[in-house]
Parts: sequence; C-alpha cells; structure tokens
Amino acid sequence: MQLVVVLGDQLTLGTGPLEALEREDTVILMAEVGTETTYAWHHKQKLVLVLSAMRHFAEDLRAEGWHVDYVQFTDDGNSHSLDGEVQRAVERHKPERIHVIEAAEWRVQQMLLGWEGLTGVPVSIYEDQRFICSHATFNGWAENRKQWTMEFFYREMRKQTGLLLDAGGEPVGGRWNFDTENRKPAQKDLFTPKSRRFEPDDTTKAVMELVADRFGGNPGSLEQFGYAVTREDAEAARDSFIDELLPRFGDYQDAMLTGEPTLYHSVLSAYINIGLLDPLDVCKRAEAAYEAGDVPLNCAEGFIRQILGWREYVRGVYWQQMPDYRDRNALEANGTLPWFYWDGRTDMHCMAEALGQTLNDAYAHHIQRLMITGNFALIAGIEPQQVHEWYLAIYIDAFEWVELPNTLGMSQFGDGGLLGSKPYAASANYINKMSDYCSGCRYARGKRHGDDACPFNFLYWDFLARHRNAFSKNTRMKRTYMVWDRFDEAEQKAIRSTAAHYLDALEKEARRNYATHKEAAQD
Repeated sequence: MQLVVVLGDQLTLGTGPLEALEREDTVILMAEVGTETTYAWHHKQKLVLVLSAMRHFAEDLRAEGWHVDYVQFTDDGNSHSLDGEVQRAVERHKPERIHVIEAAEWRVQQMLLGWEGLTGVPVSIYEDQRFICSHATFNGWAENRKQWTMEFFYREMRKQTGLLLDAGGEPVGGRWNFDTENRKPAQKDLFTPKSRRFEPDDTTKAVMELVADRFGGNPGSLEQFGYAVTREDAEAARDSFIDELLPRFGDYQDAMLTGEPTLYHSVLSAYINIGLLDPLDVCKRAEAAYEAGDVPLNCAEGFIRQILGWREYVRGVYWQQMPDYRDRNALEANGTLPWFYWDGRTDMHCMAEALGQTLNDAYAHHIQRLMITGNFALIAGIEPQQVHEWYLAIYIDAFEWVELPNTLGMSQFGDGGLLGSKPYAASANYINKMSDYCSGCRYARGKRHGDDACPFNFLYWDFLARHRNAFSKNTRMKRTYMVWDRFDEAEQKAIRSTAAHYLDALEKEARRNYATHKEAAQD
C-alpha cells in the first residue's frame, strides 16, 4: 500500500505520484486542518475557495478510480495539523511509503522533510511540475549574476518555452517587452465586461456555513462568494477572460476606476496557484489568441509576462532567499499597520476603494496592491512583516512563495533592492494620473501639507527626506531629490510637521484598535 498526501494547493490531476502510482495500490490523503486555516488570519472567501476546491477535487479523484481518505474539518479525531493527520493515516493504512509533491511554501516543506522521522515510513518527494521553471533551472540562471533582473529571466523563459518567438527564435514584433504601451489611464465611461462569477453549489454552501460558524470573526465578507472551485469552472473563467477581456488587458492593466474592482484583469491567479489551471497552458492559450488575430501583441505579451516572467521569477527568488528573507527590513520601518486595512474605514477615497473591494471580494489587482495599499504602507513606514501578514491573509491568491517577495521585496523595499532598483513610492499625482479616485476624495490632491492635504503627498516627501542617505545617490531618484531641494525651508518643515502629526495619530489609533480587538477575541 502506498500513501499519497495531496496538499490544498496541489489540486491537479495526473501529476507527480498521481502519474507514477497504480490506483489499486494507493490511498490518497487529503485533510482540512486547523493549523493551515489559522496560520494567517485568512479572509473568509479564501478559506471557502481552498476548502471547497479540495472537496471537489477529492470527488474528481474518486471519479478517476482513486481511493481517497478525506478528513473534514469537523471530523471526530481530526488532529488539526498536517503532521498529525499523516501520522493517523499511517496508523490506518500502514503504507510502505509516503508520496507527496514538494510544498510551494518553505514552512510546509519543512514538515514534509520531517515525516519520515515522525512516522518511520520512507517518504518520496516529487518535483512540482505545475511550475514552468524548476528550482534547478532558476538556480542555474541566478548563479554568478550580480543582479537578478526579472526582464533577463523572462527572456530566458521565452526562449525555453518558445512563447511569442518567431521561426528564427527572435521575439515576435521585434521586442521582448511592450510594457510602455500598457500604461493607459482608464476613462470613466470605459466599458468593462465583468470577470466570470459562479453560483455556489451545495458543497460550497456547506463550506460557507462551516466558515461562517468557525471563522466568523475573520476579515472579509462571505455572502457574495463567486469564485470557481472546480477545474471545469476555472477553465470557463480562463476562456471567458481570453475571449472578452484579454484584447484590452494590456492597455488598461495599470488603470484604476471607482466601482470597478477587476477592469480587464483575469482574476485567474488563485486558480493557477491552487492547481486548477496550468500556468503554461494559460500562456499558450493567450499566445494562440494573438496568433489568431483576436488579441493585440501588447496585451498577450503583457499577460504572459505576468505568469511566465514575474510569477516564476518570484518563486525562484523566494526559494533562493528563504528562510531569512521574511525577516528583512532594509529601511528599518517599525510603524503599526493601520486598523483601516482590516475594516476599510478611511477618508482616503483611493484606499477606501482598494480596501473595500478587498474585504468584499478578497481581491485587488496588482496596481491597487502596489501603488495604493502597498505605497501607503511604504511611505508611512509600516513594519514590512505586518504588511506581509496582511497581504498573506487578505487576498484570495496569496500563498507565501508568491506573496512574500511581492510584498516585502517589491512593495516595501524590505530586501534593500533585490527585486526593485528603487522603491515604489508615489504621491497623489500618480494616483490621479492612473485613476478617478482623487475626484471623489475629501483630501486635496494638490496640497502637500495641512489638515486637508492628501496624506500620500506629505507622506511621500517625508519618506524621501527620512531615507535620503539610502536613495539620494540612486540615479532613478536624483531628479526627485532635486525637486525636494527646490522647496524652501518653510515648505519642507510644514510637510514634515504634517507628516509627523499624522503618523503619530495613526500609530496611536492603530494600537488602540489592536488592543480592543485582542480584548474582544479573548472574551
């Protein structure tokens, strides 16, 4: 008898041990455990997605003739840890060997490496074929490089896969990257078809009841859950995106509009990250749409780059840099994450929009994450570990291997520039350029100090002043410091005074709210 352990983000048929082993000699263990539902303060919809998708996948396995030993959250005897459930399964089935695909997260991989010593049963760990770039390939690319520039990695991946290359192996269109064409601000009257949503079935409804009962105090709303939880529905969402949204995705991928949480974004990342969709297959379908003349090159290339380039790149960086990467704090930021990140209550219209839709849908697109919620935390000096914990908890597609480098590295500059040559800090000017948010805000986007000045303005300039030693010699930031130096002394003092009073009040309010929350949780 062989025991196969399938983790909650490995919901792919026919890969690893499911390809190598015979059905009649194998038991598959899947378990809903407390440690995996509580290691972060997960958004309710994130819990529903993973648990419902696991239950549906178990049925797919059974339909293919596999024997599945499935432990539900409320089952008697559930140890509520992966280690404990593997031990219990070994006692029940007495397997000759345990088989499992390598974990995507460092934390979970350490558990897998300990199972042989824990159970006395040998363990075979298979390479995760759901990623396009193996660990060995990334390590070989990174070796002896002074800088790990994503663009160069992306080009290597294009050559490896053949995506968007002509017969001579050169990039179609004569360029590797069409990002300069993908920065159009959206107009208020822009027609945006909606991303595909799905009505919860009985299995999902049962999981929603479980989450409401056991995790009712977790952040986020539950009622409007509409994500795909089966491979069939995830593929329908993929096809809908390619047909209806991809043709304009590139143009408006950086745009933001009030009341439009998705615009032309795919909302497929969660399905890819838990194994319902294959990333290379998604890229090939986008390429095929371009070749058929249905999608412009800048749109297909921009979308493929997010998956083939950035997604694979951050996974490689994560495994190269862990476990100490999580603790880095290059700017020595120590502020407390404002409570409005958890409840969405703020007078900043841009933040209210990004946070409100996050709480409603467990989703915000990459520019909202980077240039609204991430930008604010960066210039406000919030401790990057707290920002990381929020992103990990709150977003439907967040798993540490992909979320941590994006948050601590790219967004918060906590790694000192490994992922980005300059911090992604911006004032209200950028937000006004790429969105309609400023027109609906009580703060004045053109003011740099005073009670009605936009916090993004005075915090931006205060951030630059605080970290002048770190950034003034950065060639990409010299002009910005030249602008700061042209402000007279009184203007600089007023900006920094406004920022100091605002940050002091923000810190006190955050500490009060966390204390109240902790007291309520204990009660």
